[in-house]
Amino acid sequence: MSNKEGSRQPKWGKRWGLLTALVLMLGAAQAQEPVQLTLKDALKYALEANQDARKANLDVENAQYQIDEVRSRALPQINGSAAMTYNALLQQSALPNIFGPNPNPNETILIAFGQKWNANAGVAFSQALFDKSVFTGLKAARSTQEFYRVNAQLTEEQIIEQVATNYYQLLVQRQQVGVLDTTIRNTRRVQDVLQGLLENGLAKKIDVDRVRVNLSNLTSQRQQLLNGVTLLENQLKFLIGMPIQTPIVVPDVSRGDIQPRAVPSNEAANIDNRLELQILKRQEELLTYQKEAYKSEYYPSLSLSGNYSYQGIGNKVPVFKGPSKGVNWFDVAAVSLNLRIPIFNGFATKARVRQADVSLRKVNEDISKTSLALNLAFENAKTQINNSIITLNTQKENVELAEEVYFNTQNNYNNGLASLTDLLNAETSLTEANNNYSAALLNYRVAEIQLIKSQGGLKSLLN
Repeated sequence: MSNKEGSRQPKWGKRWGLLTALVLMLGAAQAQEPVQLTLKDALKYALEANQDARKANLDVENAQYQIDEVRSRALPQINGSAAMTYNALLQQSALPNIFGPNPNPNETILIAFGQKWNANAGVAFSQALFDKSVFTGLKAARSTQEFYRVNAQLTEEQIIEQVATNYYQLLVQRQQVGVLDTTIRNTRRVQDVLQGLLENGLAKKIDVDRVRVNLSNLTSQRQQLLNGVTLLENQLKFLIGMPIQTPIVVPDVSRGDIQPRAVPSNEAANIDNRLELQILKRQEELLTYQKEAYKSEYYPSLSLSGNYSYQGIGNKVPVFKGPSKGVNWFDVAAVSLNLRIPIFNGFATKARVRQADVSLRKVNEDISKTSLALNLAFENAKTQINNSIITLNTQKENVELAEEVYFNTQNNYNNGLASLTDLLNAETSLTEANNNYSAALLNYRVAEIQLIKSQGGLKSLLN
């Protein structure tokens, strides 16, 4: 190596070291600490960050502004005005010629009245003294605010239901991955034993190959489950409003932590506190106010109004000029009490009242139908959870039996009393039993969520 080449070596080494340090620093800056999410954490995060929940809260806020708008109709209305007019051509009037030195009544002359310039500034006010539609509108606006408040609560319950269901799906998927991991470990132990026997001439190569194929299939199935876990994690982050790039950690839940609880067959639903029914009752209330608003068109209205203006006219621009410069200023004021009495509008009001009455009857039918649907949902959830408990207990016993069969078969295989096919079949049966048990857990959890929903207690999942 020449001296020139040797002198380049330290420089490139320093540059490479600097580049490596920058890459490591950039990676450290971009790395994020995983967020641990229990079900309660996920639900609380969702109620804060989910866009639908935020929009529902904005509707509640906007309802207050609607009340303010309706209330403004009962307050005084005051407006100011100012104008300056230049009459380029004054209006002429036709009059008999009875003026001047030579009057002739049979002759018509044209005379222009007015001044070239006219300026005025004034203020006007009005105050409703009696207007039934205003008072009805205030009641309707307050009811609208309550409607949006109940709707926001219903939106929160829907978000809780979606997040909880997705969360349990994620847990079950991860449990299935754990089941496969256990199966893969057992299969690898069998593979190692067979490989040792093959090397000592005590096993067939085809048996080793069959185990290897089975292990490859299990590994592929595990990767598919891991992909499903990633998709469910992304779906969970989307539902709670968390950035998709944020890494999360969902704590494992032991199967023993789930304590199924059967529902007595004679337990009845209490649907009075269900938000779906409360929203319909709020709609009924709003339609009642709408009907009253239409009826208020039959009532007279009384208002007080007044105005005051200060005017200036002349043949010159009147601003900053007075009588000495040919501009006359004067003020005008008026106060009036206005009574409006509706007499006949072609039966339009009667038609609107009847339309509102039809809408009321329709919402009453919706209330009746929803009541039946809520009772049906409770009965179905009750039946589903009781059936899920039966299935869950059956699958739990099946897992215990499959484990016993597998370990006995493995022991028999090691002692030459069972074939490899028996061992692989026992292993497959154990995997299927565990997966069926995980599916039964998911079905129970989903049924439990539906039962809690049918009882109107989804908010209890936050505690």
